[in-house]
Formats: sequence, C-alpha cells, structure tokens
Amino acid sequence: MAPLVARHLPRLCRGLRPLSTSPATAAAVSVTTDAEGVAVLSMNKAPVNSLNTEFIQELTQAVVDTEKAAKAIVLTSGNSVFCAGLDITEMYQPDPARLAVFWGSLQDLWIAMYGCRLPVTAAITGHSPAGGCLLAMTCDYRAMLGPKFSIGLNETQLGIVAPFWFKDTMVNTIGTRQTELALMLGTLFTTEQAKAIGLVDEVAAEREEVVAAAHRVALQLARIPREARHVTKMLMRQPTLDKLTCDKQGDIDHFTTFIQQPQIQKPMGMYLEALKKKSKKK
Repeated sequence: MAPLVARHLPRLCRGLRPLSTSPATAAAVSVTTDAEGVAVLSMNKAPVNSLNTEFIQELTQAVVDTEKAAKAIVLTSGNSVFCAGLDITEMYQPDPARLAVFWGSLQDLWIAMYGCRLPVTAAITGHSPAGGCLLAMTCDYRAMLGPKFSIGLNETQLGIVAPFWFKDTMVNTIGTRQTELALMLGTLFTTEQAKAIGLVDEVAAEREEVVAAAHRVALQLARIPREARHVTKMLMRQPTLDKLTCDKQGDIDHFTTFIQQPQIQKPMGMYLEALKKKSKKK
C-alpha cells in the first residue's frame, strides 16, 4: 500500500470485528482463495448487501486481511444485487455518535480498497447503485452482468449529494463531463451504457462468465511485478486518496451536519415510506 495509505491502516482496522469464513458464523462476507492465489471476496448480507456500519467494518477487515495473504482479489456478491449502496436507516433520523462512526467506517473501506496493494477486480452480478457503484469503481477492472442490471451514483434522486471523494473516484473512472451529468441527473446506467463510457470494462450475459472475466484480469494483473504495478496505480490514485486522508475528521463533520438538515432528511423519509408501502403490497 502507498506510504500515506499504509500509515492510516492501524486506525482503519481498530475496532473492526475479525473476519470468519466459517459457515457457523453466517458471516456477511466470505473469502475463498484458489490455488493461484486469487481470493474471491463475496458480499453475502441479505437481501441486497446494504452498507450499514457493521457490514462496512466486516468488509474492510476482509480486504485488509486478504491483502496480507492473497495475490489478487475478486469482489463479488452472493446475492441477486451486487450492492444496493448505503443503508439509509443509518442516515435517517440518526444517532449522531453512530452516524459519525458509520461515515468514518465508510471512509476506511474506501481507503482500503482504493489503495489496495493487490489487484482488485469486480464481478458485478446485479444492480449496483450509489455506494455499490463506489465499491465497483475502487476496483482495477470491472466486469458486469447484462443486460438487465444498472450501475451509477444516483444520490441526487434521493435528495442526497455525492461526497467529493465519490465524485473524484468517478471522475478518475469516466472523466469530468460524464461525471458532471451523471451526478446531477443521478443516472443509473444500463450495462451497455456503462461499458460505453468506461464505467465498466466488460459485459457478459452469464454470471459465471462475469466471475471468470474478473478472475482472468485479476490473475493477469497479479503476474505484473508487484511494486511496479502498485506504484503505477498510485500515480493515478494517490492525489485522490490524499484529499480524504489528510482531513478525514473534517469530512465526517461536514457529512454529519449536512445529512441531518431537515431538507435532506425529508426526501429520505419519503423514500423509506415508499419502500414500506411497496413491501406491504407484495
């Protein structure tokens, strides 16, 4: 990991629950490493891998632990949705102390993934809105299942603003103009649209093909001399990482103040109410 990112790892890991892949623990994250050293890290939090504090922390710990033992990581999902993004119940009428921990934990996950010393590829096997899109964009290569799934930072549709480090990650992925339009509109791209703008690198029609594609590129990247590959990666990513790591607390303070404003809370409440009504009709 680049020096600045590595310096933050002890704090990043502090207080996180140890990862267990034992079926008896029903872990929300499982890791399986094959003979070639490629670890498939699967998100298994039912039903849609929504990112609450505990799940974020478990996922971060899995990335940190796997980075020490494997040669590459494939991030995927054991559910029908890749990742539905941030758990809105963490942000709606929140306990301020937990809200700060929630946001700090998300920062730590992004830092661990965006600066990971290992090649990290994504096998996006379902919808990937908002925070799910962010996770995918932290990866070095993205293969996605088509044609019926979507991906994008759609925060404005919920009355929320994507933080600067979400924005910067997207700019680094698809460019400034595409990001500006996508963020303002809250666009969810189809798989083919996402491929056309570089949000994903490869599209396949079968789940097995998507995982195989992500595995293939992860192994290809792992065969490149490690230090040269990682330093090159950090030439692209270090300035983006530095913007957040230099003032994590400032970003937490800004977010917790912003998200608790009445004009931000109202649309979230309306969204949750709509979900409840939809659930009752089923």
